[in-house]
Amino acid sequence: MRRRTAVLTVAAVALVGCACASASSPGGAAPAPAARGDVGSCPTFPDDNWWHADVSGLPVHARSDAWIGHMSPGVDLHPDFGPTRKYGIPVTVVDGDHRKVKVRFQYSDESDHVRYPLGSDTRIEGGAKASGDRHAIVVDKDSCTLYETWHTKKLDDGWHAGSGAVWDLRSNDLRPEGWTSADAAGLPILPGLLTWPEVRDDHIDHAIRFTVDVSSKHHIWPARHDAGSKSSCSYPPMGARFRLKADYDASDLGDDAQRVVAAMKKYGMVLADNGSDWFFQGAMSTAWPDDLISDLKTIPANEFEAVDTAGIIPADGDPC
Repeated sequence: MRRRTAVLTVAAVALVGCACASASSPGGAAPAPAARGDVGSCPTFPDDNWWHADVSGLPVHARSDAWIGHMSPGVDLHPDFGPTRKYGIPVTVVDGDHRKVKVRFQYSDESDHVRYPLGSDTRIEGGAKASGDRHAIVVDKDSCTLYETWHTKKLDDGWHAGSGAVWDLRSNDLRPEGWTSADAAGLPILPGLLTWPEVRDDHIDHAIRFTVDVSSKHHIWPARHDAGSKSSCSYPPMGARFRLKADYDASDLGDDAQRVVAAMKKYGMVLADNGSDWFFQGAMSTAWPDDLISDLKTIPANEFEAVDTAGIIPADGDPC
């Protein structure tokens, strides 16, 4: 097994004396497990993890207009989830004694070669026979280990995937520089998924994962990898953080949608993969309310701005 590299936490990088960018959840309390996909007593990474950083007080990035100009700014956001099993990314939670299997990877050199707890109970994005990304996200709730695979398939000779990555949910360790994961940015998928319990209970405490069609061949910490087609830094890089503008008026939306809007203003969204412009991801659940999904589809992309995260990343975190 190749080891993942440890990096600084958000709090250790540059948040001393900057209350505007505190990475802790409100009151310093740990995220409620029920709000994160029912992963037992495991956290979804520590409270000082970059995913939990409040970016509402950080400055606008100098390349914000250029990046958003290449991201179909005239469209509205699209929640890539809904109240049917056809949409959303499922999360499978298992016990520590679940059987683990060998997985053969297409991108073997950038995958974690351990045995994965995959089986007939593993839920795959889109269903067992679906095409597309076919993500599988599995949490071992006893060891608080997160397993994620992309393009996951069970064939006659065993399990196959495009790539696979493993994380300790209690650690801030990242993957080695240059390594992919189950998404193009080399980041975990689970912490960026919006879930219905956290919306319902008004407990969204993290950035949300989203995609764009065309991205840069660069990435910003903590992203470790990119898959873009443009060398220019005027295109958005993997790991870029965007937030909904503070003055965006959501008063005509329902209460649930207003909670999501508040989270998009406070924690923002993270560019994590290539896909359709402004599609953001949530966990698969038949409980998603139709009116919430409809409301979220009315949020204009041009109400977002890129965040200058220089205050919460290492000094060499921006390749441009």
